[in-house]
Amino acid sequence: MSKTKIVIVGASHGGHESAIELLDKYRDVDVTIYEAGDFVSFMSCGMELFLEDKVTAQEDVRNFKPEDITSKGGHVFNNHEVTAINADKKEVSVKDVKSGQTEQVTYDKLILSSGVTPTVLPVPGHDLDGIYAMRGYDWASKIKAATTDDSIKNVAVIGAGYIGIEAAEVFTNAGKHVTLMDMIDRPLGNYLNENLTDVVTKELTSKGVELALSQSIKSFEGDKSVTGVKTADKTYPADLVICAAGVKPNTAWLSGTVNLTDRGFIDVNPYLQTNLPDVYAMGDAILPLSIPAGKPMPIALATTARREAQYVVDHIFEDTPAVPFKGVVGASALSVFDYHFAAAGLNTTTAAKVDVPVATSAYKDTLRLAYVPESAGNTDVYTSLTFDPLTHQILGGAVLSKYDITAQGNVIALAVAHKLTLEDLATADFFFQPGFDRQWSLLNLAAQHALGRARF
Repeated sequence: MSKTKIVIVGASHGGHESAIELLDKYRDVDVTIYEAGDFVSFMSCGMELFLEDKVTAQEDVRNFKPEDITSKGGHVFNNHEVTAINADKKEVSVKDVKSGQTEQVTYDKLILSSGVTPTVLPVPGHDLDGIYAMRGYDWASKIKAATTDDSIKNVAVIGAGYIGIEAAEVFTNAGKHVTLMDMIDRPLGNYLNENLTDVVTKELTSKGVELALSQSIKSFEGDKSVTGVKTADKTYPADLVICAAGVKPNTAWLSGTVNLTDRGFIDVNPYLQTNLPDVYAMGDAILPLSIPAGKPMPIALATTARREAQYVVDHIFEDTPAVPFKGVVGASALSVFDYHFAAAGLNTTTAAKVDVPVATSAYKDTLRLAYVPESAGNTDVYTSLTFDPLTHQILGGAVLSKYDITAQGNVIALAVAHKLTLEDLATADFFFQPGFDRQWSLLNLAAQHALGRARF
């Protein structure tokens, strides 16, 4: 019996998860991954750890090694870019980026995990030397060298999201003067509600980061290399620019063949199928179902791609799967110098983008009982809950503290996924031990506060 030939485009989270699960689950499959890049496959979300010398080696900061696939009977080709799909013939055009030669490869099933590419700001000077993207193996090498380059004194970071915050922290700790810039008025404003971004703002400025918010970039200044970033208000000196101003789906090559949304995302049905027969899509290039929003929206996370991959593999041989992809919550975490936070679901910004009405509640307390002094680790803790104003269904939330309470973010994620209410969370039965918590847990108290109950 001939094997079912499955071609996977892209070797990142969704691509390699699909390959491993296919090879583990089915015997009669021939699985091949095509990756346009040279290195298979750098984990960009681990870049800060690499830049801070907190990894075993740069080559280890990866999702998998090719031999993880080949040892199971699969095939991995780096430096091979899939450039076109011929759905009638069920074949893809694959270009060897080293030799320039193109071949036609047939498939029975095709999985698209083409990902995203960093946004290039369309302003004068965007092609100057010294403007870096914080993504991928090659950029990681260049950024690492820049942290110890004494000629680089001023670093401008464009974009105050997760990647921008990481870059700002890395270069501040490396002794550089960092200016963090964004069009919005709050750092991490697309991820956290205002009570938590207020804490983040104070932490950044206390560590010496200069904030240039509510700013639009007019141009990059310089001759051959960048020397500054010009906004409507002033020009900020910059010997190096880290551009973390978002990403766009890597889907231009699919235009006219695969249906795309107006923003260029691959349009999939509830079963992660495209308009082409036997062609599936996953990862950052699609809009997955958001459980709290009840509709598709961008959720660019490795955890999302892996869940999508597992779903596709489980149902790849069903014309119409028995169940649709159940969706995701969108949970993530980050450190901002001395603070750590975890967030899940919707916040005021993301809810507004998808037209979901929400209410919010902010709660501040201490980690442990009042008789435990700060010197013994009783630090401040902050929470934010986002919920339906009528039903009280929890739609999102976040926790933040100098003590690592990020595991509480998983509780919020579970509450969002299972559509719990404030009332459910207010009385949920969590453990108590005074060395860790209090009789009413932090999230109990946060929900009780949102319901207007007196503070315990």
